[in-house]
Amino acid sequence: MSDGILDEAYERLHRTGPEYEGWLSNHGPMAVEALARHGHERQVHRWLDDYLGRLDELPRGLRPIDDWRAALGDAKRTGDWLTYFDQHLREQPWRDVLGTWWPRLLPGIAAGATHGVIRVGHAVRALHLHGANPPRLTELGQALGYWAARWQQVTGADRLLAPAPSVTDADHDAPDVVAALAGLPRIDDRTGGIRERLGRLVGVPRWEPALAALRPARTPTEAERGLHTLVHHAGLDYLRFGHAEPVMLVHAVTAPTAVLRTLPALDRALWAPSLAAAWAATAAVTSVYAPSDAVAPPSVTDATPEEVFARAARHGDAHVVKLADAVLDAHAATGDRRLLDAAGYAVQLI
Repeated sequence: MSDGILDEAYERLHRTGPEYEGWLSNHGPMAVEALARHGHERQVHRWLDDYLGRLDELPRGLRPIDDWRAALGDAKRTGDWLTYFDQHLREQPWRDVLGTWWPRLLPGIAAGATHGVIRVGHAVRALHLHGANPPRLTELGQALGYWAARWQQVTGADRLLAPAPSVTDADHDAPDVVAALAGLPRIDDRTGGIRERLGRLVGVPRWEPALAALRPARTPTEAERGLHTLVHHAGLDYLRFGHAEPVMLVHAVTAPTAVLRTLPALDRALWAPSLAAAWAATAAVTSVYAPSDAVAPPSVTDATPEEVFARAARHGDAHVVKLADAVLDAHAATGDRRLLDAAGYAVQLI
């Protein structure tokens, strides 16, 4: 990977805002990081040439952030949040800023249809792989600022984030992710965007018991293992449900992937609540977008991981690229070839 090309792409993108056309997320920073990460640097600037024209300018601030709690989730303060994090990342080590703000932002993981946390995950990976420099620090600041400006809770998730007592691995069964995914209810009214749909979860009687069905991780090891399992099976669920909402169900996979990628930069005490928040995000996206009935997994031409990502890169849609990026990580961790089919299926559907 050429980190120089990624830095050039970041510099082009940092003149644009985190959203466009009202509230659509700017996928540019996430997509170019994935393209560069998988050796497709030559496509980065061509991809951006086509993408930049749809984006809005960087939003201007209104006034400095003083009471951060009151400003969380206030999209009118987006410019203020971007300035806030830019300043903090100039003055403090990025891991310190992330460590302070991760537990504050985590309860609002639904922000921007989960794109807040997803963008942070891509930014943290770039910093981990290549170290800190101005373009990468600016990207982390814009990612955190976007998350703060669009901060949105998932109904019932606050109870999941309470810390569990610490025990040894031998004292506690691992969280049963597969059973919890299988028990998720569906909303009846499937009109409108994700903000409207998430609001309807409060009226689903089975929602909060289903959300609480995932046993909390009581050790960092359990949390990491639970996140790997969550990404794995959310990826397999895309094969069963993706036909209904091919774009939106991508986020059931990419949101927990972003959390998993961020773990190494966090204090291990934050790993268990990170699993809980990632589960809430995947569960919510599944409940408001996946159909009740699954379909048989599609037929997808076998390919190596490199070929799978190359197909996604040729396709060019940011969601296809990001899903391929996520399932390649999951395939590397599990060896389950069905995950590669999920990326191929997205190429067919989107």
